[in-house]
Amino acid sequence: MTRTLPALLATVLAFSGVSAPVLAQQAQPLDRIAAIVDEDVILQSELQRAVSNIKNQYAGREAQLPPDAVLERQVLERLVLVKLQVARAEGSGVRVGDEELNHAINSIAQQNGTNLDGLRQRLAQDGIGFADFRNSVREEITTQRLRQSFAQSRISVSEGEVDAALAQQSANDVQYHLAHILVALPDGASAEQINTGQSKIDGIKALLDKGELDFAAAAVRYSDSPNALEGGDLGWRSVDEIPNAFTSQLQTLKAGDVLGPIRGPSGFQLLKLVEVRNSSQGAAQTVTELHARHILVRVTDQLDEAAAKARIETLRARIAGGADFQDVAKESSDDANSRGQGGDLGWFPADAFGPDFGRQVESVSDGGVTAPFRTDAGWHIVQRVATRQTDVGDDNRRAQIRETIGRRKLEDEYNRFLQELRGDAYVSFRSGDRAENTADSPQQP
Repeated sequence: MTRTLPALLATVLAFSGVSAPVLAQQAQPLDRIAAIVDEDVILQSELQRAVSNIKNQYAGREAQLPPDAVLERQVLERLVLVKLQVARAEGSGVRVGDEELNHAINSIAQQNGTNLDGLRQRLAQDGIGFADFRNSVREEITTQRLRQSFAQSRISVSEGEVDAALAQQSANDVQYHLAHILVALPDGASAEQINTGQSKIDGIKALLDKGELDFAAAAVRYSDSPNALEGGDLGWRSVDEIPNAFTSQLQTLKAGDVLGPIRGPSGFQLLKLVEVRNSSQGAAQTVTELHARHILVRVTDQLDEAAAKARIETLRARIAGGADFQDVAKESSDDANSRGQGGDLGWFPADAFGPDFGRQVESVSDGGVTAPFRTDAGWHIVQRVATRQTDVGDDNRRAQIRETIGRRKLEDEYNRFLQELRGDAYVSFRSGDRAENTADSPQQP
């Protein structure tokens, strides 16, 4: 899963049909429809519960929230996107089975320092139905799966991009904590749409310059980005995670400054530099690697546990008596991958085959042979050949940079995908008994 489970829990509680304590006590004899989304609906009670959860998250910071009508529209748009993503994922064959769902919920409980019963109690105390919670977790996992599929099919990072980012990182080894406000434009935006977007972003910037709103409050109120309700917070970014249009200008800013408006691939953006810190990605990273040979005896229907253990002990005795380890491995090992090489496993990190295997190898000196020990694969004896310290910093840095470039590309591409998904859908907001046009953008400043 692309997000941590605590983050998953927070998202589920904020944007779902699970109820907040106050609303759970309110009787609603007739639940109205807040929005029609293709063949699905969002109920007014779902919207009210999601809004209440957002307000609970902003307890003590209510001034950052927009007026209720604007907040409801932002939350309703987020709920619409959830419905559309779940429908698209399910239409593509994505299914989250009960076993996977149960595992995810158990992991959520563990990450929050409790067990399943404790999680049930916590939800009950907050007025949240467990069945609703399960359904919300299922939806969140489904949307994550859609995002992963999107990344695998559309996002690639070349070695040249990694090389260029490495060179740039070595020249500017810092990280930036950023927040942004996006005024989205559709692909192929008309001149009128561009002018409207430009006017809106200029109006937001004017409010910020006058001090009438702080940046987080403006993001919550006006941003079209999926993270608007988080105040537009983008977290910490290294240089390779930031679009080239911003990187050179960021170096001239100090904490608290706002850059823009800048026209980007998704629309007009304002970018705030929250703070700066030095990056430690350039530090050397060494690991201990082992070179070893092994002999494996598997436990099978024909060879039970006791017989397998007796056999490995016999092989160990032969080697202790002077037999060559490699010859015995070629004759007797059940590991088809290494048997032809005399059991040679090559160089590997100590934890490559699990912690127990590595500890056994580390317990003997070069040339020594371990006592028989058991793993999930069967019974082993291992001969340690040598050890070495290897600098894996460059490989790790390349892997990290490849991941961060991919994450930046995914963010841009997936946001455009969501805009297309939203634009192609039939969505009708309801206000009382009156259908409301959804083509309007969020409230203009």
